[in-house]
Amino acid sequence: MKAAHRLTCDVAVVGGSFGGVAAALAACEAGRTVVLMEASDWIGGQVTSQGVTPLDEHEHIERFGGTARYVEFRERVRRHYRTTDGAPERMPDGAPLNPGNGWVSRLCFEPRVALSVLEAMLAPHRDAGRLRVLLHHEPVAATVAAEVVRSVRLRGPAGDPVDVAARYVLDATDTGELLPLTGTAFVTGAESQSDTGEPRALPGPAEPRAVQSFTVPFAVAYRPGERHVVPRPPGYERLRSSQPFTLALDGGRRRHRMFATGPAGELPFWTYRRIVDAALLARPHDLALINWAGNDYRDAGLLADPEERQRALAEARRLSLAFLHWLQTQCPRDTGEDGPDAPMHGYPELQLAREVLGTPDGLAKSPYVRESRRIVALERVVEHDIARDARATARSWANSVAIGWYPIDLHPCVGHPEVSLYAPTHPFQLPLGALIPRRTRNLLAACKNIGATHVVNGATRLQPVEWAIGEAAGTLAGFCLDHGQSPHQVWASRSWTRAFQRRLLERGAPLAWTLDAPPHDPGFVAAQEHALRVAT
Repeated sequence: MKAAHRLTCDVAVVGGSFGGVAAALAACEAGRTVVLMEASDWIGGQVTSQGVTPLDEHEHIERFGGTARYVEFRERVRRHYRTTDGAPERMPDGAPLNPGNGWVSRLCFEPRVALSVLEAMLAPHRDAGRLRVLLHHEPVAATVAAEVVRSVRLRGPAGDPVDVAARYVLDATDTGELLPLTGTAFVTGAESQSDTGEPRALPGPAEPRAVQSFTVPFAVAYRPGERHVVPRPPGYERLRSSQPFTLALDGGRRRHRMFATGPAGELPFWTYRRIVDAALLARPHDLALINWAGNDYRDAGLLADPEERQRALAEARRLSLAFLHWLQTQCPRDTGEDGPDAPMHGYPELQLAREVLGTPDGLAKSPYVRESRRIVALERVVEHDIARDARATARSWANSVAIGWYPIDLHPCVGHPEVSLYAPTHPFQLPLGALIPRRTRNLLAACKNIGATHVVNGATRLQPVEWAIGEAAGTLAGFCLDHGQSPHQVWASRSWTRAFQRRLLERGAPLAWTLDAPPHDPGFVAAQEHALRVAT
């Protein structure tokens, strides 16, 4: 076996997820040396390799609710389309530019654009020697002594081992891969009501395998008059009937048409996650990402043993190809769309757009992961901290380090395909202790792996919240190194917590909901600190 190549740094960010990029950026901006490692060849996770570029956000996002760096990311995406495609500053209705003009989000765009933006945001730190990015590297082991992670072993693209020694290690993988490797206590799946007290938790015993379904998105172009039908994949009939394949949502209550607006005002399936509006960008064809109930894979999860994981990934990819084949051949066509002699079923003019996601088969490089292993943290966020039907406002955390707002959106889970949940929440905060494991001293959660329950994860897994979590974790690592304090010490001390919160506020990361004082407002820091004092 080859001897391991050894790297040292201040902060190791394991996982190039969206949160991982935010964490690496924050740690670099704190003046720290960082190694960022990613298993695929694209950093960015949700917004790149996983193909979820229609951002899942809240109604205030254009003014408030994201960190200054997240806002910068969004503006750089828009600037790209203005520069490259001559896109307008605003939409016809006066809203900020939405390149895909999709109705699920105020900002829908291509994954490659997100990749170029994230790389540009990191570029100054790579050029200065503060940041090293290792692609095609995945964690396989760790050295831990006295509850401190000394180093993480990676397997490189040729199988070569690399040991990364760091003073702080951030788990920014989408599945919490570092947690079992480092012996950090974690939970998976659905907790029981007797544990969490949550009305929407399981009434019986916990089910660790009951994780949310994952999806392998794909991109398609709409090319009228052409035929691009993909081969019928193995097991097509079983997949078609078991999902089932349909344009309906919410158990069949909301039925969408492919292109036409429905009689009840339902918006079309095609524009749901459209990422290129050809008319808006003067492109030859529309592009849309397909991430729908039809290709949610729920028969097995990704937190199992490697063999089961590989089987699940392979079948999930077949499922996505099967759903595309159904769209091309059996999906009901909009009535009267092409005249009386048009076929009644199938849209063969949908072409798998392989270039969009950079893969030979046209499917996303990585699965869209909705649920991770989650640390047993110093503080755990539960349903009644955020749910609208549980209290008048969300719980106030005096030690807040991030904010978010999204409904509790649980997709069908392994072993519970019939169960899904969509429940309103209040605009919420996340506490410092949710990022810190109870025992491991120098590991921080920087993605979907925070101290939150299965139910709450349905609201904290979305892009702006994941970014805020990663940014808080990277900033915390830099802060602890600056002051010689551990994360546990910062959490236990009111004065150190306040000092750390001040660091976050100074970089434009909101910790409370002050809609009238966004990060660019001169009164932002004062308004935020007042809100935090009120929460004490």
